[in-house]
Amino acid sequence: MVEKSAEFLESEPDGPVAAGPGRADPTTKDRQTAERKLAEVLAEIVSVDQVSPDSHFFSDLGANSMVMAQFCARIRKRPDLPSASMKDIYRHPTIRSLTAALLHTMPAPPAGAPAPSPTPAPVAPEAPATRPSTPRYILCGTLQLLIFLGYSFVTGIATTRGYEWVSDGTGLVDIYLRSVAFGGLGFLAVCTFPIAAKWILVGRWKPREFPVWSLTYLRFWVVKVLLHANPMILFIGNPLYVMYLRALGARIGKGVTILSRNVPVCTDLLTIGSGTVIRKDSFFLCYRAYAGRIQTGRVTLGSKVLVGEKTVLDIGTSMGDGAQLGHASALYHGQSVPEGEHHHGSPAQPTEIDYLRIGPARCDTSRRASFALLSLLQLFALYLPLTVGGVYMLFTEVPALGDRLDPENTDLSPIHLLTDTLALSLVLFFGFVVVGIAVLFGLPRLLRLAVKPDTVYPLYGFHYAAHQTIARLTNIKFFTWLFGDSSYIVPYLRGLGYDLSHVEQTGSNFGTEVQHDSPFLATVGRGTMVADGLSIINADYSSTSFRVSRATIGARSFLGNNIAYPSGGRTGENCLLATKVMIPLDGEIREGVGLLGSPSFEIPRSVERDSRFDHLRTGQELRRHLAAKNRFNLRSITLFLLVRWLHAFALTAFGLVSVHLYGAVGHLVIAAYLVITVGFTALYYVLVERCIGSFRRLRPQLCSIYDPYFWWHERLWKVPDHYLNVFNGTPFKNVIWRLLGVRIGSRVFDDGCYLTERTLTAIGDDSTLNAGSKIQCHSQEDGTFKSDHSTLGAGCTLGVAAHVHYGVTLGDGAVLAPDSFLMKGEEVPPSARWGGNPAAELPDMPEESPSVGSARAAETSSANVS
Repeated sequence: MVEKSAEFLESEPDGPVAAGPGRADPTTKDRQTAERKLAEVLAEIVSVDQVSPDSHFFSDLGANSMVMAQFCARIRKRPDLPSASMKDIYRHPTIRSLTAALLHTMPAPPAGAPAPSPTPAPVAPEAPATRPSTPRYILCGTLQLLIFLGYSFVTGIATTRGYEWVSDGTGLVDIYLRSVAFGGLGFLAVCTFPIAAKWILVGRWKPREFPVWSLTYLRFWVVKVLLHANPMILFIGNPLYVMYLRALGARIGKGVTILSRNVPVCTDLLTIGSGTVIRKDSFFLCYRAYAGRIQTGRVTLGSKVLVGEKTVLDIGTSMGDGAQLGHASALYHGQSVPEGEHHHGSPAQPTEIDYLRIGPARCDTSRRASFALLSLLQLFALYLPLTVGGVYMLFTEVPALGDRLDPENTDLSPIHLLTDTLALSLVLFFGFVVVGIAVLFGLPRLLRLAVKPDTVYPLYGFHYAAHQTIARLTNIKFFTWLFGDSSYIVPYLRGLGYDLSHVEQTGSNFGTEVQHDSPFLATVGRGTMVADGLSIINADYSSTSFRVSRATIGARSFLGNNIAYPSGGRTGENCLLATKVMIPLDGEIREGVGLLGSPSFEIPRSVERDSRFDHLRTGQELRRHLAAKNRFNLRSITLFLLVRWLHAFALTAFGLVSVHLYGAVGHLVIAAYLVITVGFTALYYVLVERCIGSFRRLRPQLCSIYDPYFWWHERLWKVPDHYLNVFNGTPFKNVIWRLLGVRIGSRVFDDGCYLTERTLTAIGDDSTLNAGSKIQCHSQEDGTFKSDHSTLGAGCTLGVAAHVHYGVTLGDGAVLAPDSFLMKGEEVPPSARWGGNPAAELPDMPEESPSVGSARAAETSSANVS
């Protein structure tokens, strides 16, 4: 595995990360002085009298990553000491070796230079942050609300008139034909409206930048929201989706396969050559938010390019013909992958690994066209008529609904409303739960017979359709949310097809977010625990073929958050896989070690301070505490089923009242129902979360997963928060965060950030939070749970898919690059620019304007879009 990049990484593999221009070998006196000062700083942090230069940070001193992050932050503030990063700490785990490495690459001061001042001057920000005015912020939010109300009103009119026309039909055949016509026209209208809005409001996207909350931003937001709400998202992985992006202005060649659900917004700036494959959970948005401004720029991919899973392509990036970008990797602004080269890591660097691990199959244009046509026929002839006709039959056959459509029926007594709502919501909600589990445990097992392991199949045929259906059905989030973070997730995953025959119950084997390509080829070893956000990659794709194969996670391991684990991953038993780590696909099998970073490097499996609760994980203590946790989790599952049903009950009541008032108020009542549904959902789940938290703020914790506090904390994670995505990019998102207890400043731009512990998070004024970013104020490592505050100063920027851990402080104006992982305990100085996984200070590089960077990307690309 190559760990070198002349442009972005600051060191050779065996050198420190914070390298600069070389200097002559340091004298013995210089080394001894630096060793003494570093030892004094570390001794103060670990609370000992003195530290031997040869004492190992982790095994001898019992330090952990949080302690060493504090050490790095402390010496970073000392101008008389060289800076170190966490990667330096793990590579050189003694004072003597760390000093030698840092001094070897520390730049020598110029002759005659004055002595450094005790307090270094802050680094000037690369681009001045835009400070929007509060009136403009309020005006933008008001206009966004009016646009939503208008869209709801138009939708209400179209829906009611279409239903009235369908209900006027006579006979089953007539109703079916009317359902086909109405459903088909409605689908086409919803799909073409974003295209028309894009060309009318924006025209052709160009590389530029503009402030958030401006009128230009408002037009950008309208197009983005319409694209995200587009039903064409259901056709991702289908040639129809590629055709749709072309209609939006993207330049896409033949034979392109896109599997990511992250929709590019500025499509005119997207160029994809023929035969390219983009895997799921990849970001190629063609825009980013930076220091209070939206910057749009080109993303250019040549022909036969492979973009791995959980990757980020920033604006102004390009990949040449035949290039590859591995999973859990990122291209930063201005980076490019030359023709035929393979890169991985965050930021990406060269590697010899071949991520295209499957041969081609026969898949010509006629096969793609036939698959797309058959998909449309299924949609228009089956799914849409069933949906429209099903609604008609529901109103016709259910007296609680049909009677209320009668304009002569004026009876809306509370008793009748309550009984009708109760019966209808119980049947719909719990019917979905029971029937859903039956379908999930049955239908995929039949379809798996059509997809044999380790067999190469062509795309866009029966086998591919069966594989897609299996993946979509078994990745329904409701049930992993319901059973996750408890012992009950194990029988659920086993029912889906996971190989957990030798599993050892811990009560927290898996979190609430687990996904896979095929559940029947996922094996997890005995005693392994997974935090959250695991994606098992057990399917390989080329532009013409796919293959499913087994992915095996070793026993007695622990997996952190947001990990993509591919089949063929070179990890064995007893491994600690840190958050956002890139799983290696080459080299020897790693066992008994930890892995951190992208590309990954070895760290200690565990340290003494993290093993204080190990006695609770074996014997009688485990059985006693596990039984208590299971009882508590069962009550939590029951509680949240009740919470979700009460939500369904309220929406059903609103619906029945709306239907009853339809004869008097008309189309307006349908629009009002849509608005009330969104507003009520947000306020309802805010109230649920605050009630579970007793309207109090969380406090930093260090406890076992068998501590009742941790079980209660897990309940907070289970409160549904999917509704937050509706408010992305609007001032209303900040209002909701405040209601949830976040200490958030004024005019914060949140394009899709997620906060796990709201009351432990503080965000300063005018900060910019990009899509897919995350602030996680906790960590679970084996059987230990830790949490602490995380603070972002004013004017900070979190890049796309950046991840901030607990105990972190970002100074005012600090920037965290896309796909970075800022480790626990780090302190980022004001106006600094950090990036990478793990994050460290990036070398000084002036920020190019989007137009310059995008032009360079276009010039260096050899994309073939014939």
